[in-house]
Amino acid sequence: MEKLAELVGAKLATRRIYWGVGRVGEYDLYRSTSKSVNANITAPAVVTSSSGFPLVGTAILELAEVPLHEQIRQFASLALAAGYNQLQLLPVFLLPGVHVSEDIPAEVALAQQSLGGAIKLKLLPYLGTHPGLRIIMASQLVGIEVDAKILLSHGTRRVNGNQPVEAMADYLGAVAAYFSVSPSLEEQVQVLATAGYRQIMILPYFFFCGGITDAIAQMVAQIQLHSPKLSLRLGEPIGASDPLADLIVDLVKQK
Repeated sequence: MEKLAELVGAKLATRRIYWGVGRVGEYDLYRSTSKSVNANITAPAVVTSSSGFPLVGTAILELAEVPLHEQIRQFASLALAAGYNQLQLLPVFLLPGVHVSEDIPAEVALAQQSLGGAIKLKLLPYLGTHPGLRIIMASQLVGIEVDAKILLSHGTRRVNGNQPVEAMADYLGAVAAYFSVSPSLEEQVQVLATAGYRQIMILPYFFFCGGITDAIAQMVAQIQLHSPKLSLRLGEPIGASDPLADLIVDLVKQK
């Protein structure tokens, strides 16, 4: 996440993005973690200075020394001291689960209550809504020749919460599997194997490496051990990259 913050900051500085009348600094908080996905990873935040150079910071929802609303308040205080009056928050999540729909809005509301009207907090759509993610995911398949593909997401039990995963899988010509809900990776591998597929690419639909992606690697190794006739290939999470930073900057500009 620190690398992603650096990339976003550099792009904002290069493009010299300004908002509002004159130069109004705006703060962008990118939240990338959850209880189940890489909960110790921080997330970048951006303020554009009056000189056109952005200030990038990080914050997390869970396992921080202070709650997210206090992290926001502390950074907002820095922005206020520098003369800025608006602060954008962009959740770095792939799915509209409970963190995106409930936890983060609640933390933002607490932060706004603490700050009063001195600075405005604006919560942007989560990063997973950007259609450009399809291009980033598809780029992982360039030059890869396999019989079938599985898009593996953490998944959510919320009604229609996994629809974005299904849509992404359709775009990639893959089937969807989930770490926390059905159908599981093992179930989908079995379905494909029964259908006669032998070379299977597994794409982790996660932003970054962490405990769950480590568990997935072990899971794939176990499936491979018990299915020697199959050739399972495990891809990498999306990761911090220029293309991902471009998507963030694009959402910030749309505000």
